[in-house]
Amino acid sequence: MPTIVYEEMDSLEIRNLIKTHASFEIIGVGGRMNDTVSEIENMIEAESLSCRIYTYGRVGSAAASFLGGPAGVLGVLATVGMGIHNIATYNPDYEIAKYFVSNKLIVSYKK
Repeated sequence: MPTIVYEEMDSLEIRNLIKTHASFEIIGVGGRMNDTVSEIENMIEAESLSCRIYTYGRVGSAAASFLGGPAGVLGVLATVGMGIHNIATYNPDYEIAKYFVSNKLIVSYKK
């Protein structure tokens, strides 16, 4: 899987990877995570492909909150929201995983 450093990111290179249905990762994204995700999502959709965006590790966080109390209620609501999101984006061409701790994105072709 090709690795692209955010500071050296080239839109043409990413468009070519998407056109060839390649998976890739972008490292060093830092505080530009949401803007970068939007840009990648637009490039994917420009090729008439679908995508699902998610935060890596969110399922584990939601499961941990089932321990009870107010956090448990939020965990249930978060889990319901994730289920609805997964149904709405069923069988995507690409998945974009946001890794906030390591400041990277992994863009995976799924079909």
